[in-house]
Amino acid sequence: MKIEKTTKIGELLEENPEKADILLEAGMHCLGCPASQEETIEEACMVHGIDVDEILEKLNR
Repeated sequence: MKIEKTTKIGELLEENPEKADILLEAGMHCLGCPASQEETIEEACMVHGIDVDEILEKLNR
């Protein structure tokens, strides 16, 4: 699965639960929140002040 800015957090974690560590390390501690499941990677990064391109690079390794 290629992870993109439009990938939803819920979809990402369903298919790649091990990627949660990357998001948690970046400061996204609300992964269990129901609202976050429908958020895109880009939306979550904007809310948390995180560089989306940097996160995408890490998630796609």
